[in-house]
Amino acid sequence: MSTATLTFGPTVVRADDDPLRLAAYAALRRRTFVAQQGLFAGGDEDSYDGQEATRVLVALDDDGEVLGGVRLHPVGDDSGLGWWRGSRLVCVSRGAERRGLVGAALVRAACAQAVAGGALRFDAHVQEPHVRFFARLGWHAVQALEVCGAPHRLMRWPIDRIAALGRATKAALGELWSEALATPSGFLGDDGTPVPGARAVACVDGILPRMVEGDPEWAGWCGMLVTAHDLSAMGARFVGALDALGARDAAHAARVARGLRDGAEAFGLPLLGGHTQLGVPGSLSVTGLGVTDDPVPAAGGRPGDALRLTADLAGHWRPGYGRTQWDSSTARHASELAAMFGAVGIARPHAAKDVSMAGIVGTVGMLAEASGCGAEVEVASIPRPDGVEAGDWLTCFPGFAMVSADAPATQPLSAGPAAQAVCGRLTRTPGVRLRWPDGALTTALAGPVTGLGPARTLPEGGSCLS
Repeated sequence: MSTATLTFGPTVVRADDDPLRLAAYAALRRRTFVAQQGLFAGGDEDSYDGQEATRVLVALDDDGEVLGGVRLHPVGDDSGLGWWRGSRLVCVSRGAERRGLVGAALVRAACAQAVAGGALRFDAHVQEPHVRFFARLGWHAVQALEVCGAPHRLMRWPIDRIAALGRATKAALGELWSEALATPSGFLGDDGTPVPGARAVACVDGILPRMVEGDPEWAGWCGMLVTAHDLSAMGARFVGALDALGARDAAHAARVARGLRDGAEAFGLPLLGGHTQLGVPGSLSVTGLGVTDDPVPAAGGRPGDALRLTADLAGHWRPGYGRTQWDSSTARHASELAAMFGAVGIARPHAAKDVSMAGIVGTVGMLAEASGCGAEVEVASIPRPDGVEAGDWLTCFPGFAMVSADAPATQPLSAGPAAQAVCGRLTRTPGVRLRWPDGALTTALAGPVTGLGPARTLPEGGSCLS
């Protein structure tokens, strides 16, 4: 075999809007699946060929000739759910090795395209003779099935978008802090903490320096927003907040302070004082204080508890942050915000945790970890804004969103304009699995998110407030 053949590498491009390349791909499909294999009678076209969301990739040689193609498309009625499938992979017959290189390039490109399109699950129905080929490319065999009378294998490409977010934001916490924390019994994994010997709950949050530098008013607002989140997740009544602000000059500090003041008024969380330093790179942290006689822990969940997401679906993506930050709070009236942030304190579920950097599923994982449980999450049951894909919604900072765990028959939280739904349950198996409309389970988090482990449990009827 020549060196040129061994080093051959096709160019893979999208062909959705190229009639000539689409026609060449369609001809390859008919020749392979209809004429040669006899899987279909007359033609292999189906409803996915006409869907707007379907994407077609073709492999080209140096002269632009189509050497093969593959299509990928969402599955089910909800095209934004994140369930995708690859299908109709076909290559020209020009030697086994050349065909294998074309096929591998198409499969790899399809995986990348699916992930870029928001897929959280990517499947393929693979003919039995090609299972080993897909396995060498990293696909996992799930189960045998029959398609058009021929033996196939359901195979799945592992997508770690949720796990990668957890590793980037939370995985180091256990190693950093597990031996240093003196957290009260029964509380571990909360963003706030009860103050021993008092009715107080305290929390502290730092805002990303790039936000403080590049979007100072939003940084100030978010400092108050996440502080209100942390206190409300423990069912505390707000007392006030302290800020520590660093800025390059007074003008920059004034812009951050404007956001802090607006947030303090909107959330009913008065600024009690703080510290300001000028002539330094931008930085901001906010400490919150609240009171409650009976804090709600993140670690209070029990196997069998229903998981509920309560979230404000109004708003929009914050300009400048791609699809990572959802702004639902700046247009809300103070009374609407008060209803949402007071919901946990009224309902007092077994466990609650506000959604922040690790996203919705990552937050479920942290609540489950602190409770000594695992979790199953029903992807289709998660409330999300219209037009927003599940992959983005489950991994963004969603404005106001709260995960809670309670007995299955518990009434919904009284949370004003926020949407809510039971979207899963706590289990005895560690990690977090996603349940799909067809009943399949995929692993989103194989194990603990933070490494802090479960909280020390309280004695029956006990309290952390001595």
